[in-house]
Amino acid sequence: MKDNLFTPKLFTLLKKGIGKKQIQKDIIAGLIVGIVALPLAIAFAIASGVSPDKGLITAIIAGFIISAFGGSRVQIGGPTGAFIVIVYAIVQEHGISGLTIATFMAGFILIGFGLVRLGNLLKYIPYPLIVGFTSGIALIIFSSQVKDFLGLPIDTVPSDFIDKWTEYASQIHNINWMSMALALSAMLISFYFHRITTKIPGSIVAILLCTFVVYFFNLPINTIETSFGEIPRQIPFPSFPIISFDTLKKLIQPAFAIALLGGIESLLSAVVADGMIGSHHRSNAELVAQGIANCFSAIFGGIPATGAIARTATNVKNGGRTPIAGITHALVLLFIMLLFAPFAKLIPMPCLAGILVVVAYHMSEWRQFISLLKGNTYDVLILLVTFFLTVIFDLIIAIEIGIVLSSFVFMKRMSELTTIQLSNDIQDGINENEKLFDEELPILPRDVSIYEINGALFFGAAQAFQDTITQLQKKPKVLILRMRNVPLIDATGIYRLKEVIRKFNSDNTTTILSGINEQVKADLEKAGIYNLINPENLLNDMTQSLNRAKEIVESKK
Repeated sequence: MKDNLFTPKLFTLLKKGIGKKQIQKDIIAGLIVGIVALPLAIAFAIASGVSPDKGLITAIIAGFIISAFGGSRVQIGGPTGAFIVIVYAIVQEHGISGLTIATFMAGFILIGFGLVRLGNLLKYIPYPLIVGFTSGIALIIFSSQVKDFLGLPIDTVPSDFIDKWTEYASQIHNINWMSMALALSAMLISFYFHRITTKIPGSIVAILLCTFVVYFFNLPINTIETSFGEIPRQIPFPSFPIISFDTLKKLIQPAFAIALLGGIESLLSAVVADGMIGSHHRSNAELVAQGIANCFSAIFGGIPATGAIARTATNVKNGGRTPIAGITHALVLLFIMLLFAPFAKLIPMPCLAGILVVVAYHMSEWRQFISLLKGNTYDVLILLVTFFLTVIFDLIIAIEIGIVLSSFVFMKRMSELTTIQLSNDIQDGINENEKLFDEELPILPRDVSIYEINGALFFGAAQAFQDTITQLQKKPKVLILRMRNVPLIDATGIYRLKEVIRKFNSDNTTTILSGINEQVKADLEKAGIYNLINPENLLNDMTQSLNRAKEIVESKK
């Protein structure tokens, strides 16, 4: 299995052989997904503050690479709504060249994540954090579309959330009712068309109808052409901006945010797909492919890409079971770009706004959001902090603080599981040798104290351990620390334990460590524990520890 960690799924499937019927199903699924991806690629690019062709380039280049070299059978890659916030902020501050560099850097970071096998670790990002920033992104996407949805005469929409809505409020009297009607129509068609048929995407129907109405009746509504000009009919030659060390320093934080978000999104999508087809993806191979895809997307002038859950689900529902479907989807988009780009420029902006409002709704996860609000206080805290930081400040800050906050919450919960208690009266144990028999307790010397530690002795619990032990009112001649239920100890725990031993050594109290497992014992030996404690005082069970304690008490009389 280890040899397959980085082997693309396509290579494995080709080696085993793919039947003709399945190839036909994959081609049909790829055709449908390509049509579904067309309006989304254009809409996500425009919402990100770049020209529509960059979304198409990303879906073609990155989509092809993710399917050909990824670790999932059915993953569909390309631009997604999750990146809108980050991309828009980078473009506003650093321009298109800055976005290209950040995307390229993020690609290398993703490759690094995969090579050091962080694929499984990224799956453990807390769910409240994911729902928090995903819901925040959905609200920002909705907010970014209000101008085109209502047809407001605003030249430049402020990037700040509060400033944005303040500007909308000041222009509310200038609503273009024709634009609003068109946007509502596109939104309703996109949302409900599946009730008529699932064979044709509602977003495509909305675009075709809205474009026809605006063009045929010559309505005064903004289109892609009036906003961005012509859409190029070819993939540009590879190019790359000049990089300076100062630029790298400025863009390293957004690059990490792109990589982290891309990694999370792609692996979430792969996990969802696994559940739909009963398969297992190769997470590290998927991260490497995502990284390569982002590097090439940047070189060809695209934007960040990742696994797209909605398009992947569409692929599965239409019979796609191998990466051939994803490759077909990329080729379909290339064909459309080469032949039909002149027609795409006629798409009305309110129509794209209506489609993106539907995307934001599906992305919002409002049911999960409400459900989490009824849960644990710590989960609610992570959810709300991440959500509001994403909306009010910045997605990068939200992810960073969300992860740090989640780590602190985890440490607090773990430290609460680690208890230090006076155990002189404990009579049970994990095996026969660990039991304190009733006849032994009456003869337990008064100058011996037993404390039991339950749980990991790591940095989150180490201080509490030291405070509890060192606050003994009366110093015994022998202190037995029962550590049978300590599965691990980290550097901070070792430091605190050594401080405790030093403190009791200065008070002429001998410390005995009882029931230490082999791993913890090895860690203590490496840390030089024998410089502070006699090796004879590291014992395997409580019976041995009590006998040793009696010897020490007798010797101190």
